[in-house]
This record gives sequence, structure tokens and C-alpha cells, in this order.
Amino acid sequence: MIFNSLAFFVFLGIFLPLYFSLRGRWRLVLCLVASYFFYGWWDWRFLSLILTSTLIDYAVGLRISQTQDPVRRKQLLTLSMVANLGFLAFFKYFNFFIESFRELLLSLGVEPSFNTLHIILPVGISFYTFQSMSYTIDVYFKKIEIERDFLRFATFISFFPQLVAGPIVRASDFLPQFKNDREFSWDRLVAGSGQMLWGFYKKVVVADSLAPFVDQCFAAPGGFSSLHLLIGVIFYSFQIYCDFSGYSDIAIGLARVMGFDFPDNFRTPYFSRNFSEFWTRWHISLSSWLRDYLYIPLGGNRGGSLGSRLFTMLSLLGSVALTGWWWLLPIYAVVVAATVYWMRGKPENEVHLYTYLNLMITMLLGGLWHGASWAFVFWGFLHGSYLVVQRLLGPLWGKLLDALYIPNWLQAAFDIALVYSLTCLAWIYFRAPDFDIANQIITGIASLENFTPGSIVNKFWVAKGFLVIGILVLVDWTNLRFTYYRVLLRQPVFRVLSFAALLWLIAFFGTFGSNSFIYFQF
Repeated sequence: MIFNSLAFFVFLGIFLPLYFSLRGRWRLVLCLVASYFFYGWWDWRFLSLILTSTLIDYAVGLRISQTQDPVRRKQLLTLSMVANLGFLAFFKYFNFFIESFRELLLSLGVEPSFNTLHIILPVGISFYTFQSMSYTIDVYFKKIEIERDFLRFATFISFFPQLVAGPIVRASDFLPQFKNDREFSWDRLVAGSGQMLWGFYKKVVVADSLAPFVDQCFAAPGGFSSLHLLIGVIFYSFQIYCDFSGYSDIAIGLARVMGFDFPDNFRTPYFSRNFSEFWTRWHISLSSWLRDYLYIPLGGNRGGSLGSRLFTMLSLLGSVALTGWWWLLPIYAVVVAATVYWMRGKPENEVHLYTYLNLMITMLLGGLWHGASWAFVFWGFLHGSYLVVQRLLGPLWGKLLDALYIPNWLQAAFDIALVYSLTCLAWIYFRAPDFDIANQIITGIASLENFTPGSIVNKFWVAKGFLVIGILVLVDWTNLRFTYYRVLLRQPVFRVLSFAALLWLIAFFGTFGSNSFIYFQF
């Protein structure tokens, strides 16, 4: 079931009155049944996956809490991680690795006799798997108390507002909220409904309105001018932002109506001045998960193993090679060799090198998390490179700007434009069906061929797209100055006008067709 469907509104109209009329464990039972119904609406067969993950991690958590033997505790944690990652690897990556191995053998002149399988990817498996794993990891490291109530734990894993596309909610933040009934609050209803309406605006007005133009550009880039392709890339940057943050807003708003508090998942990411800031504003629940459960265990800013370094070097080499830009390989090899030579024998520089490698591993695996494709890995490689270059050149860049006495507002504008432009470059590989299409788009834009307004096809789509994007940017920029929801609660007139304006915009500009959210495929 998807949020922008008639079925969801009927479901919600039945669920919410029942939810607030029940108390205690009956309310938990309702939440669990509703969550399984919500997920099973798509394909009931995959309910067994959520139930299996829930049973395994509940049992593992109990057993870890009952033993102090470090070997036994590590074995139990390994069981949880193997089970969860095993499900993820089979359903999401089995065909990817089989096909990659097949292509490798073909390139060596060997004709393989095996084929891929017809595997359906369960919606949201990446999200609830990470959420479930974080519980057992935190129990293992004694960061949270064990949850002994199976009903409460099962509801935490399958809670339907954020089940299939996040945000990824930590057990330490969410489980305690189930211990007491959440009373109905008019303020929560108003604030939550306002956030849900804003989420629907992002999805059905912005994301779904931009989708046809974007699909056209990425389907056959050779038939369009440079300006047309550039607009297509800009539109995709806002399509994916509004599609995903729109889902998060609806999920967070609905949870607020029900009495629960979820952390923000997006905070105006395209106003970021550097890539470290970008990743504290974009998909915050995933980036913080990767930081806490991958980057820091790898060594973070302190160091890493030889195996992780070799893995990084080979991954980067493969990522560059797969783009088809073979001329980059010698440059990459020279840069790596020069960096290693410069840092050898200097402990303080070796620490920096390990930090860069750990950043790169985290971003590469973060890219792979998004999908079973080398294009996603290369997207992670680009963002890892941005973070490394920022750490290398950031201090020098700041000193240069200060020495030139450039006004702060101009520095900020330039930084934001640079980060946004490089982010759009990475989005091309994220969206394109293969490297050839991505490279065609980049070379098409770079050629500046027929870079005139008259070369744009479907000018109405473009005009509508920039109008709805302009409204979005204006609201996001305003949110940097004050908190919209506080004003919404304190000013009844502003509340009525805001709700009326959003409803009118959704009705007048919305694209309705029950389009799925982009992140359902991840």
C-alpha cells in the first residue's frame, strides 16, 4: 500500500478512530495487525520475512542479555547479522553478483552455464533489515536495555508509517515510546497533518510532475539539446529529493498524529555548503546509521586494517573502470601512488589516509545499499571522493577566500552552488539505467550544443516544473529562518491559510496516478 493511493486513505480512516479508542496492549495489537496488513497489501508472501527477522532478533537479544560469555555473545550477534544480511543479499544482490561474475567470465573467454534467478525484491527490505540489526548490535554493546515484550518489539520492527522507506528509527529512540499510551492531542494532529500535507505536495505536485520530463531525458538523451538535458538533470535532483523527503514527511507527520516522535530525515540538503554538511541533512537516518555501525567500527578517524585498504583500492579501481572512462585510470593510479608516497612514514598523515579510506568504504557500501548496480557503487565513489577532497583542500580553500576578502554571503552562495552542481553530477549515475546513458548525458551537456530556450521540448512541463520547484525552494529557505510548525501551532490564521494553500496546490498542480515512491526499489 502506498501513501498516495485511495486505499491508504480508506485504511487510515478506519485505523485512526480505532487506534485512539483502544488502550494498552489492544492498541499494540491493532498497530501490529495494521502494519502487517499495510505491508501484505503489496504481497502477503513477504510477511514471512519480517516475521522471521523479528523472531530471530528478539530471540538473539534475549540470549545475549542472558550470557556474559564474550565468545557466546559474539556468536549470537553473528547469527543475527548473517540472517538479516543473508535475506538482503539473496533478494537484493544475488542476481547482481551472479551477473557480474558471468560478465567477468565472458570477458575472459569462458562461457558460463549458469543463469540468474527470477527473484522479486521485497519492498522496504533494506530499511527494516537495518532497523532490526541496529537493535541487536546496540544490545550486544549494552547501549540499550533488552526488550522482553515480544508484542512491543514486533510492532517496533513493522510499524507501518516508516516500514517501507524509512526513516530508519533506532530502538533507543522508539521502543520506549511504546511503553505508555499516546493520548490524542489537537496540537499533534495539526502539526502532523501539516507535515503530511507538505509531504503530499512534495510527492504528487513536485516529484510526480517532474517525472515525465526526467524519464524522457534519461530514456534517449541523444535526441535532446544540452539545455534540455541540463534541465532534466536539475529536475531529477528535485524529483528524488521530493519523492523521498515527501515520504519521510508523511511518515513523520502520521507518527506525530499517533503520538510518536521521529527524528527528521531531511533538513534542506540543497542549501549545504560542503558535503559533510550535506550528509547531515540528506537521508539523516541512513547516514547516521552508516556512521555509527560502519564508519566508526572500521576505525573512523583513527585507522583501519590492511584488508579494508586493499578492498577500497580495488573497489575504486573497478568503479572508475566500469564507467567506460578508461582514460581516468592512469590519473587515478598516479593520485593514489602520490598520496601513499607522501603519507608514508608520517603517523599523523597515515591517520588521515586511513580516515579517507574509511570514508570511501562507507560511501561505496552506502551506494551499494541503494541498489544492485555498479552505477550505485560509482555514485558512492563520487560522494566518497567529494568528502576526501573536501578534507584535503577545504582548509586551503577557506584561507584563499578569506585572503581575497570575498563577502560571506557570496562565499556561501558559491559553496552552495558548487555542492549542488557536484551532487547533480552524481545523481546522473544514480538515475541512468547504465553507464553509457550517463556518459551520453554528461557529454551532451558539456558540448553546449543548441543551448537555447527554443531547443527545449515540452515547454509547459518545464514552466510547471520550475514553478513548483520555486515554491518548494521558497518554503525550504523560509524554514532556515524559523520553524514552520511552531508558527503553524501558534497562529490559527496562518494555520488555516497554509492548509488551504497546500490543498489548492495539490488539487490544481498534482499529478495523480498512485505512482510508487522511488525509494521503494531500495
